[in-house]
Amino acid sequence: MYSISKKIKISKQASIVKNHFINDEIIPSAATKFTCCDCGHQNTIEIFPYETGFPIFQIYNEDKVLSKNELLKNKIVTETSQRMAHFGDVTVHDLPTLYFGADCRVCHSKYICVFSYGEKQPGLTVLNISGIWKYEELE
Repeated sequence: MYSISKKIKISKQASIVKNHFINDEIIPSAATKFTCCDCGHQNTIEIFPYETGFPIFQIYNEDKVLSKNELLKNKIVTETSQRMAHFGDVTVHDLPTLYFGADCRVCHSKYICVFSYGEKQPGLTVLNISGIWKYEELE
């Protein structure tokens, strides 16, 4: 897992086995598999709360990696409701939103995973993976 700092272009969305985790399903981590769009290999990703990921703001800040419009157009995130604006302009389900880069273990295609994590209400902690998208680095 790594941060992405170069401009990218989103291509296809990979299929994910499971994208919604609650309470005990998150401890010690949330693990799922995604299928590579190029070679069909099933890759495993594991998200450790408060350890995995980088703030989504790093992606759209000054359009360094992707513009906010590209994130919205590809349905990677949605605009944050006013009551949760302290989490940033865009989020996944109005919770703190993070991302990380991952590679297919077989063909080394590059992917971006976007997810949110937080307490939705007292006693209900949720981790939602918005999706995993194949991307190409732009020159």
